[in-house]
Amino acid sequence: MDDFLKKMIANMPEKTGKTLDEWKTILAKKSFSKHSEGVNYLKSEHGVTHGFANTIVKLSKEENHSEDDLVSAQYEGKEVLIPIYQELIEYVKSLGSDVTIKPKKGSVSIIRKRQFVLIKPATKTRIDLGFKLKDKPVTDRLENSGPFGTMCTHRVRLGSMSDIDNELMEWIREAYEKAA
Repeated sequence: MDDFLKKMIANMPEKTGKTLDEWKTILAKKSFSKHSEGVNYLKSEHGVTHGFANTIVKLSKEENHSEDDLVSAQYEGKEVLIPIYQELIEYVKSLGSDVTIKPKKGSVSIIRKRQFVLIKPATKTRIDLGFKLKDKPVTDRLENSGPFGTMCTHRVRLGSMSDIDNELMEWIREAYEKAA
């Protein structure tokens, strides 16, 4: 933890009226689908300044969920997709020791020097796999990024283990190589 953040946490009771742990308790009773909703709640309902509200929400999320907890929560009710997810993770790990796997609340980022693949359980029966493949043409299978927006350039929908074929693995490898 850097000195600025330590100082901010130390000043929190004086500046906001509560300690970080007290704020975490308040946020634990709420359910926000987006970071900004938590920030706006603290600002509007509790008069917390933007900087403190942003820090409180960020630290609450980071400390309340381990990476395994985040992945487990993503696949709750979607357990049929876990073998697909595990196969994808095994493959991206095989690409090189410079691959970082970073679970978030709703997806898992696969990073080299930058994100090159995003794994998201989209429905109870489908994983959406996002890619960073600039200048690659869109096909029937390699669609435009869809719900990923600018985080990815392309998307492939995976509904079974058979969808993890040589073509898909080549796209993953290509995205990995371009992320160097």
